[in-house]
Amino acid sequence: MAKIERFEDIEAWKKARVLSNRVYAATNAGGFARDFELRNQIRRAVISVMSNIAEGFERGGGDREFRHFLSIAKGSAGEVRAQLYVALDNAYLTPAEFDELTALAMEVSRLLSRFMQYLAPGT
Repeated sequence: MAKIERFEDIEAWKKARVLSNRVYAATNAGGFARDFELRNQIRRAVISVMSNIAEGFERGGGDREFRHFLSIAKGSAGEVRAQLYVALDNAYLTPAEFDELTALAMEVSRLLSRFMQYLAPGT
């Protein structure tokens, strides 16, 4: 793996950015836009994914500390997925929108898992 110079080069961060943009677009429409609590909660969660990847990288505290932040980011990606179910159940998303956003969130989680494994000692 090539040396990563900036958090913007991390594949999981790039994919989290795509997820963030899609979540923001979805939450600007219809009933989702009027459900302020759910809209704000899912936005905070999706922002947390990107932010924790960036913060962990920028802190420069070593692989163990970085893995901790990646773990928080992965948890936030799971939170986004859970909130997508609430949005689906309340008809704020079509099944196709739900599937797309859920697949993106799962891809972010997989990328984070692989990156954490890469950074783990003895692997």
